[in-house]
Amino acid sequence: MATPVKKMLNTYPADLGGLGQEAMARCIEECIACAQACTACADACLSEGMVGDPTKCIRTDMDCADICTATAAVLSRHTGYDADITRAMLQACATACKAWPDECASHADMHEHCRVCAEACRLCEQACNELRATLG
Repeated sequence: MATPVKKMLNTYPADLGGLGQEAMARCIEECIACAQACTACADACLSEGMVGDPTKCIRTDMDCADICTATAAVLSRHTGYDADITRAMLQACATACKAWPDECASHADMHEHCRVCAEACRLCEQACNELRATLG
């Protein structure tokens, strides 16, 4: 089943410059999913009633969500494509998604939302690295 991301890539009127549509779609989808998971995890941490304990987790969740959202936005724009900018965004996103799951994972035994968030970050990191590898 084609997702909205895949449908939009399929309808783009110009050549995508040799970028793999499947890898591109997966990366955009994983960035969006990770941003949502990180935002929801930060909110859940705030609802735990122990805001002082997971302060670093909340902060890192929000930073990762912002980076993933920005990466998905850049990947969704193809007019005037710049491989260097795309590569840098993918690297930043992969770096964020690699660093932050460790923080969430440290709370995973107490909070299921942290486990889910860490998993989403790892999937996003993998998708960003795979797409970046196709850029050369």
